[in-house]
Amino acid sequence: MKDILNLLLEHKTLPKDLARQVLIEIAQGKVNNSQIASFLTVYMMRSITVEELEGFRDAMLDLCVATDLSKYNPIDLCGTGGDGKDTFNVSTLASFVVAGAGVKVAKHGNYGVSSACGSSNMMEHFGYKFTNDKSILEKQIEIAGICIMHAPLFHPAMKHVAPIRKDLGVKTFFNMLGPMVNPAFPKNQLVGVFNLELARLYGYLYQKTGKHFVILHSLDGYDEISLTGAFKMVGNVKEQILMPEELGFDRLNQQELASGGTIEESARIFKKVLEGNSTKAQKQVVLANAGLAIYCAKPELSIADAIVEAKESLESKKALNAFNKLLELSKN
Repeated sequence: MKDILNLLLEHKTLPKDLARQVLIEIAQGKVNNSQIASFLTVYMMRSITVEELEGFRDAMLDLCVATDLSKYNPIDLCGTGGDGKDTFNVSTLASFVVAGAGVKVAKHGNYGVSSACGSSNMMEHFGYKFTNDKSILEKQIEIAGICIMHAPLFHPAMKHVAPIRKDLGVKTFFNMLGPMVNPAFPKNQLVGVFNLELARLYGYLYQKTGKHFVILHSLDGYDEISLTGAFKMVGNVKEQILMPEELGFDRLNQQELASGGTIEESARIFKKVLEGNSTKAQKQVVLANAGLAIYCAKPELSIADAIVEAKESLESKKALNAFNKLLELSKN
């Protein structure tokens, strides 16, 4: 590892195979904590290359607890996090809206690292019991339309890295990897990324996977559609910049998307959205992201029609029903 660190400190980059091997050695406990922290720090100070990201991704997928849910043709809605915006749990809420619209969801998530409340913090707060038991996950996605894939249970090899990430408390390249390493290997994916450079890297790598994908980045820094201004959308066929008004939504301000800073406050917002008692802004931002996910999974729809399906799911309480069913199944 010392040789790798010296290489990186000389401003050199890693070829794909070496990047994969380094991450495997970290996962196998062959690298001490100080070296892991140094390794992570390098990538906070310079951009990651396509080859490095691809190698890290391949290592994570090689080592994961693979769970075949392909018969459900699920979609994953996952942001990289790390945008520093501390929004409420938009992608998790959108996941239930998508499930309520009849599109199966295998939601990959984790505890928040750079925010107060990640998707796993939220689901745990409501009493969801994480599992990597395939039969339980299949039952959940069959009946509720959604299952939650809590990353630590599917990536046990990352146990050496998790406490270091927590101590650092800032985004690392593992934020970049999160959406890429869903152990269900979904063929449909909505990904929010925290900058345009990462949108470019993701677009390049996803073009090689055969997935249906939509990559989102709001130009003012959000890893999702924030409706606070223009956002970039990268898909299988084209890239485009869209405005909130083009989706039929109002332009919002940052304060309207705030999480409240605690898990309890985030959970209160979460329930209000599902129950139809949220602010108009909260509802709109969830519908925008859910609509784009439905569009990704059902490319025969227009974006406008996909947003209509999202709205029907939320307003008819189908999204709430998916949430309640999932919690019920988790407790039995």
